[in-house]
Amino acid sequence: MIETLRKYVPILDWGRRYNRDALQNDLMAAVIVTIMLIPQSLAYAMLAGLPPEAGLYASILPIILYAIFGTSRALAVGPVAVVSLMTAAAVGQVAEVGTMGYAVAALTLAVMSGAILLAMGILKLGFLANFLSHPVIAGFITASGILIAASQLKHILGVSASGHTLPEIVGSLIAHLGEINPITLVIGIVSTGFLFWVRKGLKPLLIAKGLRPKLAEIAQKAGPVAAVVVTTLAVWLFGLWGHGVSIVGAVPQSLPPLTMPSANFDLLTALFVPALLISVIGFVESISVAQTLAAKKRQRIDPNQELIGLGAANLGAGFTGGYPVTGGFARSVVNYDAGAETPAAGAFTAVGLAIAALALTPLIYFLPTATLAATIIVAVLSLVDFSILKTSWGYSKADFAAVAATILLTLGFGVETGVSAGVILSILLHLYKTSKPHVAEVGLVPGTQHFRNIHRHAVETDPAVLTIRIDESLYFPNARFLEDYVLDRVGKDGPIRHVVLMCSAVNVIDFSALEALEALNHRLKDMGVSLHLSEVKGPVTDRLKKTHFLDELSGRVFLSQYDAWIALSAAQEKAE
Repeated sequence: MIETLRKYVPILDWGRRYNRDALQNDLMAAVIVTIMLIPQSLAYAMLAGLPPEAGLYASILPIILYAIFGTSRALAVGPVAVVSLMTAAAVGQVAEVGTMGYAVAALTLAVMSGAILLAMGILKLGFLANFLSHPVIAGFITASGILIAASQLKHILGVSASGHTLPEIVGSLIAHLGEINPITLVIGIVSTGFLFWVRKGLKPLLIAKGLRPKLAEIAQKAGPVAAVVVTTLAVWLFGLWGHGVSIVGAVPQSLPPLTMPSANFDLLTALFVPALLISVIGFVESISVAQTLAAKKRQRIDPNQELIGLGAANLGAGFTGGYPVTGGFARSVVNYDAGAETPAAGAFTAVGLAIAALALTPLIYFLPTATLAATIIVAVLSLVDFSILKTSWGYSKADFAAVAATILLTLGFGVETGVSAGVILSILLHLYKTSKPHVAEVGLVPGTQHFRNIHRHAVETDPAVLTIRIDESLYFPNARFLEDYVLDRVGKDGPIRHVVLMCSAVNVIDFSALEALEALNHRLKDMGVSLHLSEVKGPVTDRLKKTHFLDELSGRVFLSQYDAWIALSAAQEKAE
């Protein structure tokens, strides 16, 4: 009972071993991540079309809940760019930005996402994320980065543009170019340039000036805070809000409120597919980061428990005025590099953000939205990686097509279409690759008992024995392919009397493939050719024994390909 409880509530496991050293490391990591998260949370809320406080609310209780139920020691949960964009795209279809209905829809989306993740975790469905191939995910994230950056240009320019696709955004920006606010443009360009420089140039400069590397890194992470402070002071001192500079304005000075999701059936129906997509994309991003960081310390991540942890975090966000959250790459890496030892670092971060929500919100009244937009642009452009196109083109044209299609569909038709297309393309790509499995005609390597491709190695063959190695499981997409391949090959070569299917790489034979093998057996038998199997795996043999196939097989089942070679070649020699 206790072990089961520890499995589902990991804090009961690592909490027993918590000590003073871990506390010190977690506190230091929490300070650094809190400094980084304050401007990020405000910015991502704006990206989602929500008031800035929603970003803070979505970063408090969700982090605490993940610390209780999650398995990663370094994953930092909260609002992230891609999920914020997906939230805006989904909620924007059912409510108008700035209305109470929009905020309710956003927190309802978080609760639905949390419920889906929890259900997937309880049912141990973490493997479903594998249906999204890495090339497709890379393409989607690259396109999302471009969309996010483009959507923030209106705040840099100080114009009122709109749109959910790249053509819509670009067209709207061009139509409003005459409305550019010069002061906002200066703030936006300077903030963006400063933040890019902070990422690349501040740390080396401070180290060259004699500052310790650890302190230089903290200063680098605090760069966005410096941009927020300086631009806020500039707007306040010079009264720039009176010159058309958009500012954040009043932000409630309070802890996250208790909120309730909507029970409207039409709204729930409209948000179900977006909630499902957000859950899958968020889980894939989160588990990728968690496993990468865990591997560095030889720690273990349980994908199904991660689903439960992320589900609890999203439920927490939905019931405290937030919106969907997941594990963020940048903040998790910062958390890890800052020395976080346990999930308690996240809980301490939540305390820091709660203090910020209570005490610091009046200080951001004059914060220009152009600075938040610059924070988003600099953060998301690191997600854009067109090298995947070049790499996939050189390695696999099918993967390249999937990446390119995902990028173009996301940019041209929006996030939901891009994600949906990505899932479909991932599945179709798998079916396409396995529908034409690699098969090789093999022969005996002289002086050994090994068999290799006759087109790659100098091997011994027998004109009366055709041995085909199948390098894929046999199931409905490729069953007919194998049947056609064998019959075509036998039809071209008269002396063949035996066909051996070498099944060392076959893990599964489904019912469609079984029917194809039965048909192949009968057709070869009518041609006077025997069908044999070799190196069939135990589980596959067990399934075949439940049918009449082995009883009706015209040939034999051999333990090894070498046994088949000896028996059939010798039989041929005796016949001659």
